[in-house]
Order: sequence, then C-alpha cells, then structure tokens
Amino acid sequence: MRKVFFSVMPVMLWLLPMFARTSLISSTLFLFGNMPLAAVRANSPEQDKINQIHARILEARRLLAAQPALKTDLVTVAAEDPRTSQIHLLTLPKETFLRDGAEAVVDSSLGAPLRLSVVRPNYVNTAVRVTDLSGRDFTPLMVKYPIEHNGTATETAYYTSAHPALESAELTSAGDAYVDRMLDLAAKQLAGQGDAIDPSIIEVARHLCVVEHTDHKRFSLENQDALFDEIDTLYALNAGGAYGYSVSSAGAGGMIQMIPSTYKMVRAAHGEADLNADFVAGMRDHLNALEAMLLYMQDTWKGLTKDEAVTQALATREATQAELLAAGYNSNPARLPLYLTRGGADWRALLPHETQIYLQIYASVDQHESAMAHLPAGFLQSESNAAPFAS
Repeated sequence: MRKVFFSVMPVMLWLLPMFARTSLISSTLFLFGNMPLAAVRANSPEQDKINQIHARILEARRLLAAQPALKTDLVTVAAEDPRTSQIHLLTLPKETFLRDGAEAVVDSSLGAPLRLSVVRPNYVNTAVRVTDLSGRDFTPLMVKYPIEHNGTATETAYYTSAHPALESAELTSAGDAYVDRMLDLAAKQLAGQGDAIDPSIIEVARHLCVVEHTDHKRFSLENQDALFDEIDTLYALNAGGAYGYSVSSAGAGGMIQMIPSTYKMVRAAHGEADLNADFVAGMRDHLNALEAMLLYMQDTWKGLTKDEAVTQALATREATQAELLAAGYNSNPARLPLYLTRGGADWRALLPHETQIYLQIYASVDQHESAMAHLPAGFLQSESNAAPFAS
C-alpha cells in the first residue's frame, strides 16, 4: 500500500479534530524518542557521529522554529555547510519541493546562492540534495513544512528525511536498534499488565515495522537492501517522531499503520493496557502504538490457531506462523483459513494482490535482516513452498 506523508488530502478530515491536542515535536525527548539511540558501543566514534548528527538536527529545528510562520505554499529546508558548520535556511515554493527532479537556486538565510534538487518527493519526507553553485554538497538536516486544509495551516511539521548526504551504516544500525528497543519496552510493559507476548510474534512485528513503510513500486524497481536501510535511517533520524505524518490510502496511520477501527477494537479488548483513547496521538506515540500492534497480532494468532485448516497447514509446512501473521496484518485474517482450505499449497495465490506483494517484501526484509546479522535466511519461507516468496 502506498504510504504518503500527507499535506492536503481527504484523510486530513479525520485528523484535524485531534491535532489541537497533539504536540508534534515539542521537545528533544519527542524528537529523538524516549531513550538514547544506542545502536553501537557507548562512547565509540560511531556513537559520537550519531550524537553529532542529532545535535545538528536539533540546532536546525531551533533555527527553523525561530523563523516567522510560513505561508501554506512555502517550505523551508535547513542545510549545513560541512566546511563552516553554518546552517543555511532555504525557503522555496512547496510545489517545487514536491516535484520529482525539480531544481531551484535559492538565496539562503546567510546570503549564499544554493541549488536544491529534489531526489524523492513525498510531502514532509521529501529527500533533497543541496549544493553550492560549484557542486559542493551541503547536508540537509530538516524541513519546516506547513500542513494545510483548504488553504489554512493546521500545524507545522518538522521532519528529517533520509537525504543522500545523511545516509550511513551507523544511522541504519541506530534505526534498527531503535525499533528493537521500543518493541522490547512495549513487550515488557504489556507483560507487567498480564499480557505476555510470544517472542516469535515480537520478531514478526519487528519485520513489519519495515515492511509497512516499504513502497511497493519502489520495492519492484529499486535496490531492496538500500530501500530497507533508508527506512531504518528514518527511524534513527526522527526516532519518536518517525512516521508521525505517514498515512496510507486506507487511512492507516503512524509507525504501525493501523486503521482507526482496528485500534478501537484492540482498545475495547484490552482495557488493562490503558491505550491512548486518541487515535492520532496513540499512533504517534511509538510505545503505545507498538503495544497495540503486539496485542492485535497475538489476538490474531490465538484466533487462527483454533482453526483446523491453519493447524494442518502449519503441520504440513504449507504455511508458517510468520507469513500468516504478516498476511493477516495486511488483509483480513479471518479469510486465511478459507484460502488454506481452498488453495492448499497454492493458498497464497488466493490472497489479494497487494498482500501477495506484502509477503514478498516481508521475505526480502527477512533475508536482509538475516544477512545483516550473519544468520541463515529463511525465517519466513516454508521448506516446501519457498518459490512464491522469492524476491
């Protein structure tokens, strides 16, 4: 499913009433999550590099916030000159910022003419390249982006995309570690409330935090490992704010891409979890969202394993827990036993086309993660039916 970082779109209608109660990036704590991003050794050169990037992003945010409010048709990008460490602010039309391949020469806040080139347009998550007129690269740090409805600004987004100048192995590792730590925290909090989550479900959820943000078109056309690293980089750069503006065409929101009706169902079934009653705030709070995700997946699995068609498919290895959970998260899990009964070993062909691609992405993420961890691939694939999941 196509995920967009929204500006003006119909889904804003259900978000607007809640924005007034939601603090977007009101503090360092929210911007970088509820804890340090300890992806590498403490006090190591790698960790120092990550800390330096975060410090520069915070300084860029301070400078952007100090500027006057923007008109709704403008955006401002903060970019650092690596030679001088000065941060330049570039204001340009939103239409240019969102046009694939667009270029503009803009006089910065410090009086320097800089060239901005759009690499990947996607609302607040638009990736750009910034250079001086000789072609020397600057480092984009953050965008200030007015979100509007019917021409009226409803809030101002501050976000850091995975700009080419920012991508690094250290940030990829930091983003992966952030997801791991937040999932561990969510599982521990649920366990303390009497909801023990099976470790295998946590592992599937970890993969889904990448799968859910993988654009299907880009997956089919681009280097898949680089695409997954880009997603991890976004988690590292934005942490607690990552994917806070992401809304799918079906209205699913945030890090876990859950729709409002599913979230309402999980809250009703698990009052002990004390999940946030506000859907948007609940999705933007990663700990709260991941608790909802884990509860939903565990409930789904309990329901599936009561069905004879599911238990038989698991016993014969025609299906695995991971692919059933992934398919159930992307589509209607209640239909999975029917697909298994009718399709047998070919049950995957009965899935909605989008879900078939979703499982291909899951398999590719699994292979990517296994390679990163130097483990054998194949967590998802069953021995008898590996071919349908080849990426």
